Amino acid sequence: MKYDAPLGRTREIIDICRLVWKRERVTYNGKYYTLPLPADQGTGLGKPLKMIAKPIREDIPVWIASLGPKNVEMTAEIADGWLPIFYMPERAQDVWGADLAAGKAKRDPKLGPLEISAGGLVAIGDDMSEVAEMARPMVALYVGGMGAKGRNFYNDLMCRYGYEEEATKIQDLYLEGKKDEAAALVPSEFLKLTNLCGPEGFVRERIEAYAAAGVSVLNIIPVGGNPTATIEKLKTWVS
Repeated sequence: MKYDAPLGRTREIIDICRLVWKRERVTYNGKYYTLPLPADQGTGLGKPLKMIAKPIREDIPVWIASLGPKNVEMTAEIADGWLPIFYMPERAQDVWGADLAAGKAKRDPKLGPLEISAGGLVAIGDDMSEVAEMARPMVALYVGGMGAKGRNFYNDLMCRYGYEEEATKIQDLYLEGKKDEAAALVPSEFLKLTNLCGPEGFVRERIEAYAAAGVSVLNIIPVGGNPTATIEKLKTWVS
C-alpha cells in the first residue's frame, strides 16, 4: 500500500467519518479523497449517500495512536483522545509538550479537552518489581524490528527519551536476527518508568505521575493470578 501524506489522509478520513456518523448525505472534496467518486475515477454513477443504520450517538470518539511530532500536534488539534505507547510521564513534557500545545492552540472548543490514555503492565506486590521485565522482548521488537533503519517511530521515541545509544544498538542487533541480545539491551529504567510494577506505594506513585503528566485514562495490562482484583484496586486509587 502506498504510504504518502499520512497527516493529510488521516485528517480527511476523520472528517469523512464524522460526516457519516451524523447520518447526513456525504459529499466531500478534499485533497486526497472525494465523495462521491468523480466520474473520471469510477462509473460516473456515484451520488451522495447517508448511513442507513442509526448510530447510538453522533459524536463517536476518535482516538489516534500517534508518536511523531507533527502527528501528535494534529492529534491534539482534531482527535478526542490520544493513545501514545511507551508513555514515560517524567519525560513526556520534554518529548511531546510543545507538539501538544501547538495542536491544542488550534483545537475546536466543541471537542472538549484532549483525553490521554496510557499505562502498561500492572503488578502490585513487594515481589513484583521485576514483572516489568516481561515487556523487554516486546520493547525490543518495536524499537528494533518495527520498521527499517531510519524509519522506525518507536526507535525515534526511545532516542527522544534519551536512550539513543541503546536504541541504535537494539535496532542493529534485531535486524541482524539477534533478538535475545537486542532485548537484553533494553534499559531497565525504561521498563520501570513505562509500566506500573512493584510495591503498592510505588504503583500509587506511578499513578500520580501519570495523572500529573496529563493522562486521563489508565490503559493497563494486569499481570498475576487475580487480574480483576488488581483492576478494582486501581479503580479505588484512581477515584
